[in-house]
Amino acid sequence: MTPPTVAVVGGGISGLVAAYRLRRTLGAAARIVVLERSQRLGGKLRTVPLAGDPVDVGAEAFIARRPEVLDLVAELGLIDQLVYPSGARPLLYAGGELHSLPAGTLMGIPASAQAVEGLVDDETLARIAAEPTVPLHWEPGSDVSVAELVSSRFGEQVVRRSVDPLLGGVYSGLSDTAGVRATIPALAAALDAGATSLSDAVARALPPKSDAPVFGTLRDGYGVLLEALVREADAEFLYGTAASGLKRSGGRWSLDPLGEVDGVVLAVPAPDAARLLADSVRPAAQCAAQIPLASSVVVALALPGDAALPQNSGILVATGEELSAKAFTLSSRKWPHLAERPVALARASFGRFGDDALVDAPDTDLIALARKDLATVTGVDAEPAAAFVQRWHGGLPQYRAHHGEIVSALEAEIAGIDGIEITGAMLHGVGVPACVASGTTAAARLSARMAG
Repeated sequence: MTPPTVAVVGGGISGLVAAYRLRRTLGAAARIVVLERSQRLGGKLRTVPLAGDPVDVGAEAFIARRPEVLDLVAELGLIDQLVYPSGARPLLYAGGELHSLPAGTLMGIPASAQAVEGLVDDETLARIAAEPTVPLHWEPGSDVSVAELVSSRFGEQVVRRSVDPLLGGVYSGLSDTAGVRATIPALAAALDAGATSLSDAVARALPPKSDAPVFGTLRDGYGVLLEALVREADAEFLYGTAASGLKRSGGRWSLDPLGEVDGVVLAVPAPDAARLLADSVRPAAQCAAQIPLASSVVVALALPGDAALPQNSGILVATGEELSAKAFTLSSRKWPHLAERPVALARASFGRFGDDALVDAPDTDLIALARKDLATVTGVDAEPAAAFVQRWHGGLPQYRAHHGEIVSALEAEIAGIDGIEITGAMLHGVGVPACVASGTTAAARLSARMAG
């Protein structure tokens, strides 16, 4: 039997995991080709040298309470790379002041007025306290934006000062473009189960207290994981190559510039998936086209080692503040292994869905803005020894209300056709563990179909 040829379109973490898993299931003789339209692999993961050492300028952590990254790291022999945060807490900048990030909240939504005392005004506190007495009308299985739900129960101030900063840090958007069911599934489940108020739903959905670290990362950056996946996938990598012309060809697929292949994994952002599927699986293309993307910028700064950054892991910025940045990661405070370096590392993030005017600003302007905003919130205005600007055009999909329904319809269309699978952050989670899971699932399904 002729060894199969499989095309993986997209060399981000989902595509690389899919290629690696396909190699393990299809064997050494299979031809696996990864087509990457840019000149590098990794997608929204990127490690660059800054002040002489590696620094992540895309995702810089993973949820350690999910098993996918931990299992993959172990499988690839990288256990010695695992590191965990210092335990320093983040801060919240709202009303022109720094506040401790509220405890007893779910993605910023409080279970009680006490959770946000000092962050919102007395009128809002009274509204939160009285909320359990106001009848809640929730249809099980329904969906609305997080902003709509929270503002209707707790008021706008909770949305902008507490919820937006946390959701923005994950999705580069606002709670207006975040559906409850896709972005806070535990809350949707509590509401479906009959919670009598939003306060009650949050209390039910809060995770149990645990001393286990929430996050983890890799000592030398995500680059070591990408390198291991590339090595073990043993695939052909075509850089600067945009796939096109995807069509069903008998029992196989045709894809430019490769020609005929036995299977295809699409590991690209939603608009690219929509373009590729337009001729061959039009209903799936129409689903993918409904998932918008947000763009953002990360500015990494290497400050003097004695810079007096707060002893906190980061600073989230409330909506409506007179700052350009939406968040800061105080990397040298957050990660003990980075605190060992001779410089103090910090990252500023700019841009979110519907507000990405700064994404293409000159590097010098973005670095100046990062320094200015960091000085405003921390008082630190030291000249950086080095800086790096990373633009993420279309970096994160927006999980709007009814996102799950769109994804279910998309996956149902793909499931009805042999030889093609879809994976990536647009489906079931934007974090690295979710992408690893998605790439693994796509590879397993394609391998099973190709085996007959």
